[in-house]
This record gives sequence, structure tokens and C-alpha cells, in this order.
Amino acid sequence: MATDAPPPPEGTSPTGPVQPTTEAFVAVQSSQEFADLRRSFRSFAFPLTIGFVTWYLLYVLLCNYAGGFMATKVVGNINMALVLGLAQFATTFLIAWLYSRHAAGKLDPKAEAIKSRMEADA
Repeated sequence: MATDAPPPPEGTSPTGPVQPTTEAFVAVQSSQEFADLRRSFRSFAFPLTIGFVTWYLLYVLLCNYAGGFMATKVVGNINMALVLGLAQFATTFLIAWLYSRHAAGKLDPKAEAIKSRMEADA
């Protein structure tokens, strides 16, 4: 029983899209464009990661060694420990939002350009 299946779309093989070679990946990795992409990521991610870990460790240290300060009432039964603990969540969401904006504006266009060029060369 013969089937009249159409040929695969251009740029693909019967098993899927054509992939760049290992040499192409190595060449891109050593390119200035990829170095700029890494630099853009690191210049954003590293300072925020260090800042957030410092902020988290400060909270833990305050909970362990500054019980009087953390027990200070702010409003009603809400104390500093609760306020700073909730601020940890707010900081997490703020960093996630900032990263999504940074990635959409600076990382994604660079990564898409690299990807498009690699797929075109494959």
C-alpha cells in the first residue's frame, strides 16, 4: 500500500528540523555576539542574585540574633519579622518582573538573532 505523502518542508529532514553542527555551536560560542549576550545576562543576574541572597541572609540573621527588633510591633499584632518576611516575597516577585523586562528587551533579541543565523546556516 503506497502513500502519497508530501516531501518534508524545506530546511527539515524526515525526522525533524536540520540541526546546526557541533562546529557551528563552538563557533557561535566563541563569537563576540555571544559574549555580548552572556555579558548582558551576567551584568543583570549576578548583582541581583548577590543582593537578594544578602537580603535573605540578613533576614535570617536578624531572626536569630535580633529577636527584640524583630518582635517590634508595627501595627496591631504585625511585627517587623512578619513585615520583613513578606518583603522577601515582594522582592522575589519584583526581581522576576525586572528580569522578564530585561530578557524581553535585551536578551531575547540577541538570542533570536543568533538562533536565526545558526538555523539559516544549517
